Amino acid sequence: MGIAWDDVVLIEHAEKTDDPTVITVNCPDKAGLGCDLCRIVLEFGLYVTRGDFATDGKWCYIVLWVVPRPSSLKVDWGSLKNRLMSTCPSCMISFYLNQQSPASAPPSVYLLKVFCLDRKGLLHDVTKMLCELELTIQRVKVTTTPDDKVLDLFFITDGMDLLHTKQRRDETCEHLSDVLGEYCISCELQLSGAGCEVQQGFPSLPQEVAEELFSCELSKEAVPMSSASDTAKLKKAAITVDNLLSPAHTLLQIQCVDQKGLIYDILRTAKDCDIQIAFGRIQSTAKGYRTIDLFIQRTDGKKIIDDENQKSLCSRLKEEMLHPLRVTVASRGPDTELLVANPVELSGKGRPRVFYDVTFALKQLGICIFSAEIARHSTAERQWEVYRFRLDESPEYPLASKQARTEIVDRVKKTLMGW
Repeated sequence: MGIAWDDVVLIEHAEKTDDPTVITVNCPDKAGLGCDLCRIVLEFGLYVTRGDFATDGKWCYIVLWVVPRPSSLKVDWGSLKNRLMSTCPSCMISFYLNQQSPASAPPSVYLLKVFCLDRKGLLHDVTKMLCELELTIQRVKVTTTPDDKVLDLFFITDGMDLLHTKQRRDETCEHLSDVLGEYCISCELQLSGAGCEVQQGFPSLPQEVAEELFSCELSKEAVPMSSASDTAKLKKAAITVDNLLSPAHTLLQIQCVDQKGLIYDILRTAKDCDIQIAFGRIQSTAKGYRTIDLFIQRTDGKKIIDDENQKSLCSRLKEEMLHPLRVTVASRGPDTELLVANPVELSGKGRPRVFYDVTFALKQLGICIFSAEIARHSTAERQWEVYRFRLDESPEYPLASKQARTEIVDRVKKTLMGW
């Protein structure tokens, strides 16, 4: 019973360069599968132009039309297929009959130590190389020495699950040496110690900064300020709840401004709220807005009838659509820090490519990063992943200037949201 394993994920490339590639997934269903698939698609730098989801609770059929963003991005489609297939449940009869499958062990964490001469854009170049090799940064500690050298400590996991092999480790260090060239002094890659806490909290986060990052309300510092219409556009998100159209499902009709990772954010929220999506349609962008129809149920198979439950779900979805990433610039003694925060899935996974996008934006601005780190921060409602960058003074962007800080937040936010 079932289908051939190679047919679980099919990738059909378009005949024309600008047309989307079609990804089809046909496999047994599991809770949060759509979220997990869209997370991998986002991790590979792909943008979902439209999509369809359908499941009967046991078997699912998902079609995603995707394009690289930017269009010049080189995608390893074979590796993408393998990653998507690894996320799909087994097609064995035992799984289809809802028998328990063994839980997968968490990925091993490796420590990459890079010692090199400093230069502008160095941190992004290393991050880009790690992304291309499907190595995910779980935590990072970047330190600049007084003699203009940099010690980077990257705690990474391997999407290909091959870092236990000497060949994979050697190839990673060779790629890194090629990227850094004469700036590279040494590079070491090894399994991290058993006692190493990969996700640690910051020793301190000032109250006013925490309020800026984790408040549910949009602040003026947290949104792009290049035009007054940007903020107004962000606030236009509408969710309609309909319990009349379907006898067995609640229909959510969502319309909001399009942005990078929007589909992932919606499906992540549904997964964390224990909402099952029986059918979904993601329509193409029209005038910068997305329309999404979702037929949903609770985990007990019932519709969402209670008004308070409806309000709670809609409020949570709007928060994730309007404000999935928080960005602010703050002073810490004599230093200026850029802080970026995003919610963590209940499964413990953070958002893909955030570190990549932030370092890219700072490189484009010509701003050097003196130090950087990633850690977790917990509030009463949820856990957050927080990225902390200590910035070097720049002639183009004097960090004491409010206008310069606003421009930095603006550029970082727009890069993160794909505007």
